[in-house]
Amino acid sequence: MSVGSLNIRRIDSRRDDIRAAMLELRRRLSPRGDIVSEAGRQRTIEVFGDPLTPGQVVDRICADVHEHGLAAVLDYSARIDKAQLTGDTIRVSAAELSHAHAQADPQLLEAVRRVAANIREFQEAILHRDVRLERPGGYLIQRYQPLDRVGLCVPGGAAAYPSTVLMTAVPAQVAGVKELAVVAPPTKFGAYNADMLATCCELGIQEVYRLGGAQAVAAMAYGIEGLPRVDKIVGPGNLFVALAKQRVFGDVAIDSIAGPSEVVVIVDDSTRPEFTAMDLIAQAEHAPGASVLIGWDEKVLTAAVAELSRQLDRVDRGELARQSLEEFGAVILARDADEACRLTDEIAPEHLHIATRDAERLAAKMRHAGAMFLGNYTPVALGDYAAGPSHVLPTSGTARFASGLSANDFLRTNSILHFSQDGLMRLAPDVQVLATQEGLTGHRASVEVRMNKGTTDKHG
Repeated sequence: MSVGSLNIRRIDSRRDDIRAAMLELRRRLSPRGDIVSEAGRQRTIEVFGDPLTPGQVVDRICADVHEHGLAAVLDYSARIDKAQLTGDTIRVSAAELSHAHAQADPQLLEAVRRVAANIREFQEAILHRDVRLERPGGYLIQRYQPLDRVGLCVPGGAAAYPSTVLMTAVPAQVAGVKELAVVAPPTKFGAYNADMLATCCELGIQEVYRLGGAQAVAAMAYGIEGLPRVDKIVGPGNLFVALAKQRVFGDVAIDSIAGPSEVVVIVDDSTRPEFTAMDLIAQAEHAPGASVLIGWDEKVLTAAVAELSRQLDRVDRGELARQSLEEFGAVILARDADEACRLTDEIAPEHLHIATRDAERLAAKMRHAGAMFLGNYTPVALGDYAAGPSHVLPTSGTARFASGLSANDFLRTNSILHFSQDGLMRLAPDVQVLATQEGLTGHRASVEVRMNKGTTDKHG
């Protein structure tokens, strides 16, 4: 296939070693904690005095924040983000939030309200409810309760993301979480971005902190002066955020360890090339963002890539998207639709856009995707911004076992058991057999001591 000036990886299942090609593609789509550019290496030496790997950087930051609290956070914010913060300025004030909201574009706030309503409607529909099961002589309850306090990571390096506030905060609010703490880098796209702050204010979020990177994750996980620890940390971020979430897991819960944003687009001869081109660019412009095109008609793929090459010069972040496509992208020529589905399931992408005439039929063949978008008029951007499901989705092949963020991820569950003596008597024989088999005679005795009818009391 000719791809013009775009140097995108090409895989032909009829000619190439498809297994080796898929392994290489998976490697490129995974978060890599020990690989860093030369510029990144020099930056690490400048900050830390040693050529540390990203994993080592995160270990050092988290350990320092755990031991020294706010002082370490302020130090790393100054050294890494060049932000001169204090204990008083690390948190965005209520006045700043109110001012951002008052000055916000009315159209933005109207959009925020409509999108929040869409998210709430969807998340309320899927929310777990308590379950009660009656048993002879007793009952069982599975009870769901919201987490007390959650930390939300909002990126702010190369762009502002009010949408991430919506897609993380609203599901948590639907679950009933009372305390939400937002962290965003101390940048013009992060905690100094008026649109992001206005969105927080519109949603009733009162805690917003000027913190980014591993130090933000560590501060929320361990707690620092002025920022109490949280129970769970969710939301996207760069490699250092992902590695920090991995490191603090166990001290707190996390949603996932995310790699680059990714999409697989499946096309046939019903798919318009200009649609396909923009679908691929939409993910690639995240920079890094992985875009994979799969089809079984070589002419369709060639036309799509030719259009892609043309469109890259017409979008604002075209050069960044081009770099992502060449580093993380691929065009795969499958033998037929069945093979396209099988290969896609092996990739297990974050976003799967099936832009074919029989999209629902193909979707039924596949199991592994964070979210599926069916048909030519359901671009991923609908899910990213407005439809209702959260755009925080599993990446790097983890859709094989992980799910997208939802209101249910902010619930914890516990079981409640209640039995009368008659109910105990019904279960006792099985307890006796199993406890005896395991040699746990105390367990058996704790049941047997209650089996004597003379032990019955009015409480049952």
